[in-house]
Amino acid sequence: MSKNKTKYVCSKCGYESLQWQGRCPNCETWNSFTEEFVESKKTSVKSKNQISLVTPLNSIEEKEEHRIKTNINEFDRVLGGGLMPGSVVLIGGDPGIGKSTLVMQASAKINDKVLYVTGEESVKQISVRSKRLKVNTDNILVLAETDLELITAAIKEHAPGVVIIDSIQTIYNPELENAPGTITQIRECATHLMQLAKVGGFPVILVGHVTKEGFIAGPKVLEHVVDTVLQFEGESNYVYRVLRAQKNRFGSTNEIGIFEMHDNGLNEVQNPSEIFLSEREKETTGSVVTSSMEGTRPVLLEVQALVTPMNYGNPQRVATGFDYRRLSILLAVLERRANLKVGSYNVFLNMAGGLKIYEPSVDLAVCCAIASSYMDRNSKNKFVVVGEVGLGGEVRSVSHIDKRIQEAEKLGFENIVIPGNNKKIIKVKSKINIITVDNVNEAIDNVLK
Repeated sequence: MSKNKTKYVCSKCGYESLQWQGRCPNCETWNSFTEEFVESKKTSVKSKNQISLVTPLNSIEEKEEHRIKTNINEFDRVLGGGLMPGSVVLIGGDPGIGKSTLVMQASAKINDKVLYVTGEESVKQISVRSKRLKVNTDNILVLAETDLELITAAIKEHAPGVVIIDSIQTIYNPELENAPGTITQIRECATHLMQLAKVGGFPVILVGHVTKEGFIAGPKVLEHVVDTVLQFEGESNYVYRVLRAQKNRFGSTNEIGIFEMHDNGLNEVQNPSEIFLSEREKETTGSVVTSSMEGTRPVLLEVQALVTPMNYGNPQRVATGFDYRRLSILLAVLERRANLKVGSYNVFLNMAGGLKIYEPSVDLAVCCAIASSYMDRNSKNKFVVVGEVGLGGEVRSVSHIDKRIQEAEKLGFENIVIPGNNKKIIKVKSKINIITVDNVNEAIDNVLK
């Protein structure tokens, strides 16, 4: 009797080794190797008459694919206009963030037959959720199954227009000896479903778990196999949820969709700027409004800063919704270029509303908010501050300045502070007062009372 062969695979990057190692030589992660069985594959012999088809690029006919609309505008925007036939979409997020709620609401609004495969809940639990979400349609077929072969048979029998797998970590291939949720099972099941989608021409939505670090569980190759990777984000203390595209072969990766969680499910936020500014205190120090481009849509939000004297130990630096390392750089710029001695002060920074901002155009607003709290001076009313800050204290230009100006004017703001170089490329005509600055000191003088 032949002995089973095993290999060790890194659960974070997918690196394979014949023996267990304490540290992965590829991604340098400790204790990430798991034991996997090696399945022997039968070699297939191709016929000599069988050849691969080679097609010249210029002779390929362009056909405009008809996207399948989920009829949830925020969801369709992130997807690039809807679900592309034959595509595989992976949605990841923390437990309880609303992934299953999102796909259930989307499946109810899709004008086609949907096969909803659940590996975590029973059919009765799905029914209870559908009643809570007020989902009433005959287009949804529910299958509580984790066996890949039975799922494949159901897909071939019912020929659905869209297939939803909730979640991919619970599905297993009975031909493999590995347990469900292991790297081999996730990789093989995802690859098999991807092949079914390409051949059948129907989109597949995979719901995935995330690790405690926030990454989608399973091998990194899972994100390479699928066509679109969406991250569902949100703080448990906030009702707002953000759907962000991390990879999209059929659309932009900069788009985000914003939802509001209620008892009856997720509601779309059509104008996020009004939501994020609705509870803003106008007469307070350390508060500045900025404009961030999230995909093709400008979002106005409040930057809050609190600077307090340090009583003991090292000064604290806390950033919520903003990169901590970027905050450290901006504090160094303020101390060196603006002569603000914040090195011995505690600095707390918050992006109001729970939104995470990665765009550098909010740098200038962060500097002005910190200066406002440090100097105990209020910012001027109805001001929006936009600009990237360099290490020399200079204010660099930002993209999509016209859209930012239009959004600020639409919400009733009267002044906008922008980089000096952006004044040359403004094309839109507006009544808002445009103030140009070249460095941090000029911005602080113009923004603070």
